[in-house]
Amino acid sequence: MPINIPNLLTWLRIWLIPVFVAVFYLPADWVHPQWVNFVATAIFAVAAATDWLDGYLARALNQTSAFGAFLDPVADKLMVAAALILLVQLGRVDSVIALIIVGREITISALREWMAGVGRSKSVAVSFVGKLKTTAQMVAILLLLYHDPLLQVVDAQKWGTWLIYIAAVMTLWSMGYYLKKAFARN
Repeated sequence: MPINIPNLLTWLRIWLIPVFVAVFYLPADWVHPQWVNFVATAIFAVAAATDWLDGYLARALNQTSAFGAFLDPVADKLMVAAALILLVQLGRVDSVIALIIVGREITISALREWMAGVGRSKSVAVSFVGKLKTTAQMVAILLLLYHDPLLQVVDAQKWGTWLIYIAAVMTLWSMGYYLKKAFARN
């Protein structure tokens, strides 16, 4: 495992997952209940930012590695799955939506591994639709974690719910796109 800044940022994202989840289980006298949503959202936002930053730095510093290419999507999927499970438990996301998103992530990860094994990994490279889905999903999760009104005006739960439904539709759309690309005869 190469030790470099991008890989350390990916490990940081993984290490932040239990910290982010633990915030919701802290005794009320440790963190005021009104701050729990804010602190968890801030931790998730930092973790999500490292997703962009590690990729950027890996390319900018020429520190890409096979291990980093493996670990980065694993960290992403763990982070999203942990957040969705927590949001389902808190009653902020429907379990069917979480199942669609997590199920797609598992399916596409397996598809990419299989396609790499048969020498066709480029046919399931990340698409623009996948990037849009990820953006909608991350913003939705941030809003749903925050839950409280933003600036006393924006209903974070309502907007987060709309966005997570949009992300779920885009999840199915991108899964169809990847499956079609993988099984197209060339």
